[in-house]
Amino acid sequence: MFTEAPVIFVAVAFAFALLIGSFLNVVIYRLPIMMQREWRDQCEELKDTLPEDLPDGKFNLVVPRSRCPACGKTIKAWQNIPVLSYLLLGAQCGNCRASISLRYPLVEMLTAVLAAFCAWHFGFGWEALMAIGLTFALVAVSLIDVDHQIIPDSIVLPLMWVGLIMSLFYPLAGAQTLFVSPRDAIIGALAGYLSLWTVYQLFKLITGKEGMGYGDFKLLAALGAWLGWQTLHIIILISAVVGAVVGIAMILLRGRDRQSPIPFGPYLAAAGWITMLYGDAIWNAYADKFL
Repeated sequence: MFTEAPVIFVAVAFAFALLIGSFLNVVIYRLPIMMQREWRDQCEELKDTLPEDLPDGKFNLVVPRSRCPACGKTIKAWQNIPVLSYLLLGAQCGNCRASISLRYPLVEMLTAVLAAFCAWHFGFGWEALMAIGLTFALVAVSLIDVDHQIIPDSIVLPLMWVGLIMSLFYPLAGAQTLFVSPRDAIIGALAGYLSLWTVYQLFKLITGKEGMGYGDFKLLAALGAWLGWQTLHIIILISAVVGAVVGIAMILLRGRDRQSPIPFGPYLAAAGWITMLYGDAIWNAYADKFL
């Protein structure tokens, strides 16, 4: 049915991704807190540097149930329907009427739109399903990095291993972008990590400062495992250009301190997602114009 009616597949992917987008809001909020709690428990001296209001008791991506950050009341199931509940509640908590951040439905819609686009681009098949899974991970990683300037190992390391495992199924009939060969995936993971690690070490040697975090190395390694070493130059080029433009714009328009760190993960994630879809076309256009 999905093969004969691609529109139905796109619609199903959109609806499913809306639900996943709602869960990603939980991941984006809770996973950094879970990490901070683990750090606090492992290292007593970190207590002075971590937030004092970390929740006690069992806390993970499943429990406790979502609560209003203003009044603490448990959110009912019907109040947690992606996008629709936000509209029905008038962007306010159903109990205390505190404003609900627009970010929640935006994350849900962004996740759904990106997943639907992957479904449309690849068509029904394993390649579309894997691309949608990669999209979910990249959305979560990007927003966590924006909020906390960390890229959780619990997301990027499994992502890298999935990319390497996928390569074992190469060649796959009908696959055009994903499912690269094991050789390309392994070299991609190694080159992805070592390329940014080398830049980091040179920058630190010259300036005495750390220019980026190790999470960026691991994220590029994961993208290399998924897309192959041949795509790394495109990902780095796109992310560097976009990151530079956004960084300069923030300094000029918003008066951001030049010394303030800017998370690089979202640019890597966006560049990886674009490269997954149009890497060959972008490189061919670039080569024709400049090479």
